[in-house]
Amino acid sequence: MDIGFVFNKKIKHYWLFALCLFIAIYFSFQTICGNRNIYRLISLKNEIAQAKQTSQKLHSEKERLQQLVDRLSDKSLDLDLLDERIRVVLNMTADNEFIILNE
Repeated sequence: MDIGFVFNKKIKHYWLFALCLFIAIYFSFQTICGNRNIYRLISLKNEIAQAKQTSQKLHSEKERLQQLVDRLSDKSLDLDLLDERIRVVLNMTADNEFIILNE
């Protein structure tokens, strides 16, 4: 009975330490293996960087197309560009012309 009393006293003394240890182990496990772990965070950052890069490319493409539309508008009509677009869309040329397509 003396041994049981000493054992209960030690358990009462170390319960806070055991609880803190359990909480630390739980959060460490979740950091490494949980749904929102460190590896997922790194992969999400990479996805964000790729999405920003794609967004910048699309934005520059939009600006380029907007410039073409502005040049074909009624206010500032570029006849050379209009002629070029007509020839490309209709796939027609004059009899004495050669077209060299450059991508």
